[in-house]
Amino acid sequence: MTPGAEPGSGFSWPEALCAPVRALPPAARVWVALSGGLDSTLLLHLVVHCHHALADVRAVHVNHQLQPNAPETEAFCGDLCARLGVPLTVRPVDLSAASNRGRAGGLEEAAREARYRVFEELLEADDLLLMAHHADDQAETVLFRLLRGTGVAGLAGMPTDRPLGAGRLFRPLLAFNRAELEHWARLAGLSWVDDPSNTDESFDRNFLRHRILPELRDRWPGLNQRLSHAARACAESNELNRALASLQWRDLGGKGDRIPVSGLLELSLPEQKNLIRWWASERGFQAPSPGDWRQVLNDLLRAGEDREPEFRAKGFSLRRFRGCLYLVPDSPALPEEPRMLTVGESVHWAGWHIRLLPVGKATTESPAIRISTRQGGERLRFRPGGTSTSLKKWLQEQGVPPWERARLPLVFAGAGDAPELVAVGDLWCSEQYSEGAHAAGWRLVVEREFD
Repeated sequence: MTPGAEPGSGFSWPEALCAPVRALPPAARVWVALSGGLDSTLLLHLVVHCHHALADVRAVHVNHQLQPNAPETEAFCGDLCARLGVPLTVRPVDLSAASNRGRAGGLEEAAREARYRVFEELLEADDLLLMAHHADDQAETVLFRLLRGTGVAGLAGMPTDRPLGAGRLFRPLLAFNRAELEHWARLAGLSWVDDPSNTDESFDRNFLRHRILPELRDRWPGLNQRLSHAARACAESNELNRALASLQWRDLGGKGDRIPVSGLLELSLPEQKNLIRWWASERGFQAPSPGDWRQVLNDLLRAGEDREPEFRAKGFSLRRFRGCLYLVPDSPALPEEPRMLTVGESVHWAGWHIRLLPVGKATTESPAIRISTRQGGERLRFRPGGTSTSLKKWLQEQGVPPWERARLPLVFAGAGDAPELVAVGDLWCSEQYSEGAHAAGWRLVVEREFD
């Protein structure tokens, strides 16, 4: 630990550091991501001492449980927050699976993903999360992404602010070098914890920080500023690319989870990639990697009409069906057994909410309701006493993609060996159980969780 003391009564934080903190928008709660290191410790002090309008300031410490001094670091954060009167939330994360794979870069990425998952879960509407990234971090990020072969979106670096979960993330120290922050931290007499992993050059960022960037700074003074200018230029280009993609999406008739392939094929190859990249981003996913574009553009877009090809990416897949390209998020596993539904209960079924509600003063006993997926041979009857129709044929006629047909919840009413099919996902519901069908009876509500 780097020793110090609390700022003395004669010390005042410089206006240059306080200004970006004071400029933060109004918020219900302001969270500071506190690692215990120099940067986040200084940021917490700045928020407490420079922004008196922030009534509800809190801190969150993510304990990765990777370093021998992790308990001491957590205790340091607790003591610091107690002295400053700031409530602290500690969230441990388990990275043993990534650690066992043995590659430092994979562990580094897993730790980052775990942190951001914690932050997303924590933030509520109108909350802000402050992170202490600075100009040196930005330079590392831009160079690191360049070496990984990223496009202009990645080379734009870390934005000053962006949405995160239900709230927003802000980086108020992004304009300052680490040396400047350390200078003021020492003048203020602050203490902080030095993370021993920061010197481990098996991590890609540490290798850049300790081996590559010092050489580059010796050769090109003002490297941080140069890379920052390049990042801003890439951010502007990315903004234009996104605006173009949004216009083309609308012009080509894109609808949430699908876009006509014929329209995509009218675009140039760079425009096709840009539009798919924007589409994935809008749905919260990363675009296909550089090595995957050949499969996306050739196998998917130019496949024969009789084929239904698929490209799998992280968290989603791209599929082609009946002349459209679909973006399909990965879905929860289907339940292995049918589920009974009781009155007032809300059943979560592989991405669906299903409820049975009384209409008025129900005069009949609640029916036996069972939920399951397709087993084959199901038939539905649109009118009581009418002829029945094959469910398989009806789904094909409705243009329901094959991957959705297998996941639709089927709701059956009645006991015994021949219950009646009364609802098919949110596509159809029997009049007997639809809204307003009876003054006194029962109503089924079948809704997608992620619409």
